[in-house]
Amino acid sequence: MENSLRILVSLLAAVLLSGCETFAYYLQAVGGQMSLMARAQPVEALLKDPATPQPLRGRLELAREIRNYAVRELKLPDNASYRSYAELDRPYAVWNVVAAPEFSLEPLQSCFPVAGCVAYRGFFSQDDAAKYAAELRAQNLDVHVYGVAAYSTLGRFDDPLLSTFILRSDAALARLVFHELAHQVVYVKDDSTFNESFAVVVEREGVRRWLAASGRGAALQDDIAAEESSRKFSEAIDQARARLTLLYRQRIAPEAMRERKRAEYAALKIALQASPRFRDAEPNNALLASVATYTQLVSTFEHLLQEEGGDLEKFYAKVKALAANEPSNRGPLSAPSR
Repeated sequence: MENSLRILVSLLAAVLLSGCETFAYYLQAVGGQMSLMARAQPVEALLKDPATPQPLRGRLELAREIRNYAVRELKLPDNASYRSYAELDRPYAVWNVVAAPEFSLEPLQSCFPVAGCVAYRGFFSQDDAAKYAAELRAQNLDVHVYGVAAYSTLGRFDDPLLSTFILRSDAALARLVFHELAHQVVYVKDDSTFNESFAVVVEREGVRRWLAASGRGAALQDDIAAEESSRKFSEAIDQARARLTLLYRQRIAPEAMRERKRAEYAALKIALQASPRFRDAEPNNALLASVATYTQLVSTFEHLLQEEGGDLEKFYAKVKALAANEPSNRGPLSAPSR
């Protein structure tokens, strides 16, 4: 708790030293984090409390099982993260806003004292996210807004389980916990693609192992099928990115480029409709940038894990060594040009 208070003080100092617009953003961020922390209650206390509803009790017991497996078998951090629970009065923990130029797939970066530069800006209020998105659209930027069930404070705070995801399927609950804990193992400032792709590989491997170890054979088969569908979706996204990258490099009139861009996204909308997560999303450069952040280096990280024979501790050590290098010296883990 003392460490958490020190971090909050440093964030408040950043607020006081910032400009008006940044001041407002940091203020909502600090306030949102403090409010979330204040709602957290220890899982063990809730399980002992006879007033805890039975459905919630069951999910907390499962979350405890998942958390212990993460430490014991996946060698993820053994700390107070996901050993408490917070009930929120909203469907998502935060809403992320991603923006990209009209003719570029490179997302705008937002830079912060703790996390460094990331390819999005998060808001605890949906209205605040919508307002910021409108400001970006007024600048002729492509914008994508999406809700996030959880986020990692990288071990600086004791991240709690949240009502925004506790009722998800067993596999989805495990996936989220493994993903967020992976950020505490390796996190590189200013490289969202590296961080998220690594965490995706850890979550996928972790879920497969946990489902198999816990005798959830049917759920494992469902997860394998879902992963195959996800890979096909990612391939469609990658192909669209490749075509648009070539288009944006051409020296043609803006209106001609806009017309070809519209045609590309009209075709991509069909692929998006096959994905529950993106079915209602408006395809644009920001959405592609957002998806790429989570998928662009996944196959490379998977290959590294295979090279280590599936040994997660050796895999983590190898990724940490690569993360210590400058981006240009990370070999296959240098993000491809956009």
